[in-house]
Amino acid sequence: MIKRKLYDDIKTHLSKKEISLIVGARQAGKTTLMLHLQSELKKRGERTLFLNLDIEEDKYFFTSQLQLLSKIELELGQNKGFVFIDEIQRKENAGIFLKGLYDRNLPYKFIVSGSGSLELKEKIHESLAGRKRIFNLGTLSFEEYINYKTGYRYENKLDTFLELEKEKSRLYLQQYLNFGGYPRVVLEDELNEKRLIIDEIYQSYINRDISAFLKVAKLDSYSQLIRILSDQTGNIVNHTELANTLNLSLPTIHNYLWYAEKTYIIQKLTPFFSNKRKEITKSPVYYFIDPGLRNYLNGVFGLLRLPADFSFPFENLILNTIKENIRSSGANVYFWRSKDGAEVDFLIDYRTHQIPVEVKYRSLEKPELTRSFLSFIKQYSPQNAVMVNLTLHAGKKVNNTNIHIVPFYRLSEIINCE
Repeated sequence: MIKRKLYDDIKTHLSKKEISLIVGARQAGKTTLMLHLQSELKKRGERTLFLNLDIEEDKYFFTSQLQLLSKIELELGQNKGFVFIDEIQRKENAGIFLKGLYDRNLPYKFIVSGSGSLELKEKIHESLAGRKRIFNLGTLSFEEYINYKTGYRYENKLDTFLELEKEKSRLYLQQYLNFGGYPRVVLEDELNEKRLIIDEIYQSYINRDISAFLKVAKLDSYSQLIRILSDQTGNIVNHTELANTLNLSLPTIHNYLWYAEKTYIIQKLTPFFSNKRKEITKSPVYYFIDPGLRNYLNGVFGLLRLPADFSFPFENLILNTIKENIRSSGANVYFWRSKDGAEVDFLIDYRTHQIPVEVKYRSLEKPELTRSFLSFIKQYSPQNAVMVNLTLHAGKKVNNTNIHIVPFYRLSEIINCE
């Protein structure tokens, strides 16, 4: 069992009446997490029922609410119980169906999962307004990955381990940036098997979420679009150029990109600006949710060797770390680039203030600030700024800005102080 940070949050929510709705990328580990929750409840003597809409005999019970209730009552009686429903996106009008169950004020707690295609059913959120709490389960974070790889021996002192065991830490980081965090990929040791697994994950995504569910007509064009993005990670993307390259209309490009975002393949960053004349204000950049999938689509899965190879996957890791830490803060993440060529990788916008974050896949020996970074600091005078690198932990002050030079594994400390 790979421990997931989200597990304790969901377990705490089991005492709440709201539906616990677990969403995320296909094969990110939602079913495993739910089965583990069920196992723990059983050990406590609780009544549970697990149904999966990917299983034909379970689908039968979802022909109507009455049919499902009859099954639940047969298994759990009319007293308190926990009902797990996996792959709810397979159910037509899933939101209305779950709303009808919830509004009956039943004695059962519902724990429901859905893959990314559930997010495309926007009405599910409208139907369940005030009746659900969403738990977003991604692929393994680097913290979850390295805790698993070290047998959880340093779970409460991971920063100390990374500080002292620099060579091991670098090896684990390079492994993670090469292969990503899909649990099945992580659990497999053989390189060839890892490649077969990531291929199966992507093909399953295309054939089930994109082809069968979304009815996308041009699957080859969709896949080609995603592969192009894998080669442009962190770079400004021009939608018109994409449309011309793929011989697709601009609305189709926008739709396909939206599909890819909603199904947890890519994430979009838009530019931050206050001066529209000097800054780029339209074209976005894209990163992937999982660096391993990005590498697979770019033809370099498991093949990253040189420092330059790790640059964009490392940026991807830092973006994921930032988003994980600001999730409940109301802050947003942007990038900043001026028409003069100055750029900052990420900008955390807390509305009242901003924190620029520059990322370097290097072991800095002393503080090194780029002209672009200094350009942003000069223009905006933020109270704090962050330079992320592999090992150096230091501080510097430029005018009224405190610059924190931190190893990547200490980034959370700075963000969480805000």
